[in-house]
Amino acid sequence: MSEVLNFLKTRRSIRKYEDRLVPEEALEKILEAVQWSQSWANTQCWEVIVVKDPETRLRLQETLGPKNPATKALVASPVLLVLCGKKAASGYYDGKASTLFDDWMLYDLGIATQSLCLVAHDLGLGTVVVGLFDHQKAAEILEVPDTVQVVSMIPLGYPERTPKAPDRKPVASFCHKERYGQ
Repeated sequence: MSEVLNFLKTRRSIRKYEDRLVPEEALEKILEAVQWSQSWANTQCWEVIVVKDPETRLRLQETLGPKNPATKALVASPVLLVLCGKKAASGYYDGKASTLFDDWMLYDLGIATQSLCLVAHDLGLGTVVVGLFDHQKAAEILEVPDTVQVVSMIPLGYPERTPKAPDRKPVASFCHKERYGQ
């Protein structure tokens, strides 16, 4: 099996972490994975805020809804990565959105997030991508300018345990040959 495919199959969303610091060298490699991610016209529209301060993470935890399963992870992990994107950069030519989907930032940040999570997994670290929170309040806490959008928060640390893989749809249920429905 391909090493990359194996990483895809074995990576899990981790919500419980050991009380253990993440080495700076590992964090640098994870940020390097973001740096080398592909992006629309090489815009590299991402910004990453590394949050280690427990007080700030507690304030960010308050931006999550009451039923968010990642609530405890935001403060239990030793590091919280907040992914942001520059608005009106990716997917734009001459200051105009050039695709059906307007801003391509979310697509680019999705690629960067996958890169980040896979390298973290390769280093024995766990992550969970958190998207259900008050983005505006998080931006205020982190003093993010209006030209940048807070997109997701990713707790990072050593997994306390690794959950089993969830069931996956068979390829035939979503793959179409030549035309949709075939």
